[in-house]
Amino acid sequence: MKNIRITRLPETRRPALLGAALVLLAVTSSSVASADDGPGPFGVTVQAVSNSRTVRVGALFHGSAASEGGGGHFCTASVVHSEGRDLVLTAAHCLDAEGTLSFAPGYRDGKAPYGFWDVRSVFLPDGWKQDQDEDSDVAFAVLAGRGGEEVEDAVGGGNAFAAHRTTGATAVTVTGYPGSLDTPITCTDKPTAHSRTQQRVECPAFAGGTSGSPWVNGDGAVVGVIGGHQQGGDTDDVSYSAVFGSEAEELYHVAALAG
Repeated sequence: MKNIRITRLPETRRPALLGAALVLLAVTSSSVASADDGPGPFGVTVQAVSNSRTVRVGALFHGSAASEGGGGHFCTASVVHSEGRDLVLTAAHCLDAEGTLSFAPGYRDGKAPYGFWDVRSVFLPDGWKQDQDEDSDVAFAVLAGRGGEEVEDAVGGGNAFAAHRTTGATAVTVTGYPGSLDTPITCTDKPTAHSRTQQRVECPAFAGGTSGSPWVNGDGAVVGVIGGHQQGGDTDDVSYSAVFGSEAEELYHVAALAG
């Protein structure tokens, strides 16, 4: 699994490859070139630069916004567009336990330039609530406003949420927060089908903490999140996502209306 659980037990299912991956980041960060639908070359993980797209991705923290991240970050989420302008998307296994949570979009170097936002309500699909079906490992959270402002106002909008997209039709850019880092990493590659309902992407260094990381296609739409099979994968170099179908689409509409 690629989250750090709310019980704060140490991550045990993922090998300790992050040190080698950080060397890779240092070597490749200055050689990123343009690729199909995001930073390239394909399959290379680098530190994410701060821009209008990456600030929509943030870290999920234990504790309320008032604690300003004191509980530590354990998963990744991203802002998706809704009429209420207050919705984030992540993996269901990131939100299926009790406890107060907050979200910091654009979190970088231990600072939250767009503030911390309280999670007000959580929406999990029936397939996950009933038996933790890996094909239902997607969830939404509505954030409480801050000073009359919603999270989309703070970060300049949200990504579109897209269901029923063909796996591998375009490359996707995956951005997330390993639990040991306070700055996001990113990688672009073309996903492939793992099964009819699961997709996979080969991007190194996506260790514990990156569950919920969005897969954003060239149209700026989220077509997956790290989760699904093995709650995102049991190695750092291959990540999975449930294929967004009717259940995910219906959940999005319910959550969006609730905001």
